[in-house]
Amino acid sequence: MTSSSTSNNNHTVTSSMMMTIFGTSSLPKTLLLSALSFVLSATAAVAFQRVTSTSRSGSNPSSRCVNASSNSPTVTIIDGTATAAAIKTELQHEIEFLQREYDTVPGLAVILVGQRVDSATYVRMKKKTANEIGIHSVDVDLPEDVSEERVISEIEILNNDPSVHGILVQLPLPSHMDEATVLSKIKYEKDADGFDPLNIGNLWLRGGDPPLAIPCTPAGCLELLQRYDIDISGKDCVVLGRSNIVGMPVAALLQSCNGTVTVCHSRTKNIPDIVKRADIVIAAIGKPEFVRGDWLKPGCVVIDVGINDKPDPTKKRGYRLVGDVNYEEAVSKASAITPVPGGVGPMTIAMLMKNTVNLCRHSLGLPRMPLRTRNNSDYINTTTTAAS
Repeated sequence: MTSSSTSNNNHTVTSSMMMTIFGTSSLPKTLLLSALSFVLSATAAVAFQRVTSTSRSGSNPSSRCVNASSNSPTVTIIDGTATAAAIKTELQHEIEFLQREYDTVPGLAVILVGQRVDSATYVRMKKKTANEIGIHSVDVDLPEDVSEERVISEIEILNNDPSVHGILVQLPLPSHMDEATVLSKIKYEKDADGFDPLNIGNLWLRGGDPPLAIPCTPAGCLELLQRYDIDISGKDCVVLGRSNIVGMPVAALLQSCNGTVTVCHSRTKNIPDIVKRADIVIAAIGKPEFVRGDWLKPGCVVIDVGINDKPDPTKKRGYRLVGDVNYEEAVSKASAITPVPGGVGPMTIAMLMKNTVNLCRHSLGLPRMPLRTRNNSDYINTTTTAAS
């Protein structure tokens, strides 16, 4: 990680950066695999322009509407790499505007405790993206045996730093710390991950104030659906997984877009039968290739959040990355699908950056940038209001 200057309190400052949500996972392997997925996707950015049945127009990766309940013989490969790149370009322009008109640069602080390779790798990727688009970045690197009180003290310093608009504590923390206690010390106005109870509550409420930040991976899923003109209103949506990081927030977003949402979890019976009714499937259950092709309704849309390793002796590392959906089977049934890697993974860090820019705008008294505006009047703006 390249730093331009170092300040007191172990704050290393650069002119740069969903938590990503994988960044807040307590599963070390998941963090590492998510990081690997992002790197692979970025490396393949030029070659991986695989939207097979669409043409591109402006920043919209797809110029045609995908009917989530059609029985189309073709499939759209939803390119998260290209979409994330478009979002980062948009954010770069917004950052230039804020600097030019308000003499302010969005700032993101990341607290890393210990020297876990997976966590350090993921933090480094966030910093790289921040640097690329012009976000001011603050590193707080603390030793493994640091006290919980010291971590909270660092958070308080960042809470009072006007150059920092978003704060992220990289998880997991060492076992001698209570993660909930530490995270609760981040000011609501600087909650870059969007997991503050007030943000989550406002996400679920119909009407009232919008959340200041939206959990990164769920926001990325919705951006993909919207930018590929996939209609959610009135559609049967099935979410596999009920985690606070992905499953529950993405269910709230789909519902706010007038989708009819069913959430499946470990105690749900007859999951294949429920999935067969879905026009849109969001798989975030953490089981490799759990969803089979014969579970899917022909013409459905599949968003695969999963990132898992599967033994493969033909690969140098001895494994390959797969999602929660059996891609080879699903691709023949779906009208649109995200690959793994190259689908949801790249979106998560892009949405963390968007949260940071939105928090900066909030600090200036400016309205938030909504999730992509739709021309369809039946589509509500999920970040400013709720469905009627």
